[in-house]
Amino acid sequence: WPGDLCDPSFLGKVFSGARGAFILIPPGYDARELREYQNRVGASLVSVLSEAHVPRIVALSSVGAHLAEGTGPIVGLHDLESRLGALKDADIVILRPAYFMENHLWSIPLVRARGFNGSPTRPDMPLPMIATEDIANVAARLLAEGKFHGHSIRYLLGPRNLTMSEATRILGEAIGKPGLRYVQLQEEEARKAMAGAGMSESAVESMLEMHRGFNDGIIRPTRERNEESTTPTTLESFSKSTFAHAYRAAA
Repeated sequence: WPGDLCDPSFLGKVFSGARGAFILIPPGYDARELREYQNRVGASLVSVLSEAHVPRIVALSSVGAHLAEGTGPIVGLHDLESRLGALKDADIVILRPAYFMENHLWSIPLVRARGFNGSPTRPDMPLPMIATEDIANVAARLLAEGKFHGHSIRYLLGPRNLTMSEATRILGEAIGKPGLRYVQLQEEEARKAMAGAGMSESAVESMLEMHRGFNDGIIRPTRERNEESTTPTTLESFSKSTFAHAYRAAA
């Protein structure tokens, strides 16, 4: 059912009679003002959810969404969480997943063109990494079972933390490039690359702020990994399937 997430008439039809909903704010990397776009979509979603009296909601947020500044696009998810807090009559689970393994797919053109992996994130900063398939499975199970009550936050942190250097080694082995190097890119080089990929100036600056947040260690879970927040897909498995397939397809 394609439609505009900022169109209340469209959303009203989507949510009418719904017993549950999974919501997210699409990236919007081409938005002229990323934060304004995020808040416009978030406000629209929450307003119509309230009017439709959807009883159970699972919302996609992020590690770092407890912070009101300094996290780039994650600040928009902090705002979404705040809006959802006003829905007192709905049972809500906010998912705060870790760094998406799929983010590594952005590096394929760099690896192919220059023979190394890179981003502005420090090579030695350990980050929890998760496959988006595992997030989807948790969200689907929550809605199918319908057993959650009140408002809660659930972290999803993958099987373990990895540095970018460690992740690059794993990715390299999967594509037949053992010893693939990771290089921390200077912000100006990263800025040009992201702009060249079609991101707006606002989105580029927001993404750079997020990388600084990683480097400063402020984008992190507020809870330790436990059985509930651990998910099964390893980067080794992801790299041999999804990443290697995408890498070959880009040839």
